[in-house]
Amino acid sequence: MEADYVVVGAGSAGCAMAYRLSEAGHSVIVVEHGGSDAGPFIQMPGALSFPMNMARYDWGYRTEPEPQLNNRRLAAPRGKVIGGSSSINGMVYVRGHARDFDHWRDEGCDGWGFADVLPYFKRQENWDDAGHGGDPDWRGTDGPLHVTRGTMWNPLTRAFLEAGRQAGYPVTADYNGEQQEGFAPFEMTVHKGRRWSAANAYLRPALKRDTCKLLRGLVTRVVIEDGRAVGVETLRKGRREVVRARAEVILSASAFNTPKLLMLSGIGPGHHLVEHGIEVLADRAGVGANLQDHLELYIQMAASQPISLFRYWNLAGKAWVGLRWLLGRKGLGASNQFESCAFIRSDAGIEYPDIQFHFLPIAVRYDGQAAAEGHGFQAHVGPMRAASRGAVTLRSPDPKAAPVIRFNYMSETRDWLEFRRAIRLTREIFAQEAFQPYVSHEIQPGAAAQSDSELDAFIREHAESAYHPCGTCRMGRADDPRAVVDPEGRVIGVDALRVADSSVFPRIPNGNLNAPSIMVGEKIADHVLGRRLPPENSTPWIHPDWRSAQR
Repeated sequence: MEADYVVVGAGSAGCAMAYRLSEAGHSVIVVEHGGSDAGPFIQMPGALSFPMNMARYDWGYRTEPEPQLNNRRLAAPRGKVIGGSSSINGMVYVRGHARDFDHWRDEGCDGWGFADVLPYFKRQENWDDAGHGGDPDWRGTDGPLHVTRGTMWNPLTRAFLEAGRQAGYPVTADYNGEQQEGFAPFEMTVHKGRRWSAANAYLRPALKRDTCKLLRGLVTRVVIEDGRAVGVETLRKGRREVVRARAEVILSASAFNTPKLLMLSGIGPGHHLVEHGIEVLADRAGVGANLQDHLELYIQMAASQPISLFRYWNLAGKAWVGLRWLLGRKGLGASNQFESCAFIRSDAGIEYPDIQFHFLPIAVRYDGQAAAEGHGFQAHVGPMRAASRGAVTLRSPDPKAAPVIRFNYMSETRDWLEFRRAIRLTREIFAQEAFQPYVSHEIQPGAAAQSDSELDAFIREHAESAYHPCGTCRMGRADDPRAVVDPEGRVIGVDALRVADSSVFPRIPNGNLNAPSIMVGEKIADHVLGRRLPPENSTPWIHPDWRSAQR
């Protein structure tokens, strides 16, 4: 019950932290409330809609009623399982745009510009570019995290790329390489037909060392003595026990649970802690603030041919897909089916992409509900850098109580303008010649929804979270009152306590958050160990006419 380092949360960043710290010879205890990730529901990529909708694997959080979205309460899943959210996510691998990290640096995160983080993205990756035409000079080839591409066997997936080219957008060979902007094959954290979560990539190899242990339990607070974190209090089998850290405590518990734990431990907005009867040890207004996410819509089209994945959306079809996967890790079950994508700019004067597309050759929701029309396809689309900000706060001082999650989605006028553009640009792509053999009609929003007010009504009723929460323990300079941690992940105002997960992002990066979350674990581990990979001054591609042209 004692180690050099105690890591709270076996998620994307926490697993990377445990791997690197134990690799360096330090003893590590990882405390995780969730259970095993064994079984096909998690390990089969094609079954991705199951684990994020199962109470066994998900914390089950929901937002408070969102005023701009018809007071709907949106699902806010986070992984409660070994591997954390990397065990229940869509397995999409996106680093983010180089300018995202330069913005972090310019906001006070010294040492977090793109030149600084690129070596860590490379270190984490095991990129197999055989036959894929990727960008080897920008990619890592011997890291723990396997990154692959799908076969793009479905003609709809290929039509999406061709439609983008026909609409005048670039087609990029590797959006995680020099050029993010454009239409491209999607990448996934899948290895030999199996979900390659942070648990498979990092935690299992770490646990083979004598220096790393996994402990099941609910962490209720950080134990702080004389201004120093000395361990964590856990609830295990009905008993409270303290797991002590000789060197440091590292919180990697998610953008929801990390700020919750800090506040339960007396670190956060003083007035809010006092309201809940918690002694204030460090008055940090930024704890729980700055909550961000990617909001998205499904633009769905009915297909004129029986060509989509809907042919397998029945008991016999799913049994066939599952059997092929169980027998050889082959077939549709070996892919997340997000095999083509795009990153585009919504308007001239925007330097780098602010809209992302996930293309899927079936019309279906994340909860597994297929469109009533049957065969179809869809693009998940949404703005990347919404201006709206929310907060995570305490519901009560009871550690078992869910936090209060308010995103304040669409609370800024600019967000509505960007979302309308995203819908109209998607329609233009689906109207290209490449899709003409396959299109029947638009399912949603539906051809009748054309005006700003009609599109706004659709957004209010149908916008969903992309499940990318971040920002609630913002990283910045130690004298920045908005910051919770400094550029080495150290909690400001408390010794021997760090945060390493998506909560430290000062601003949300382009794309899905698993890759940058793991990168944060990799990089903060080096800060703990007092080392640093040398920067790489690679120059990203920026559209030469971005000031005057949208594409």
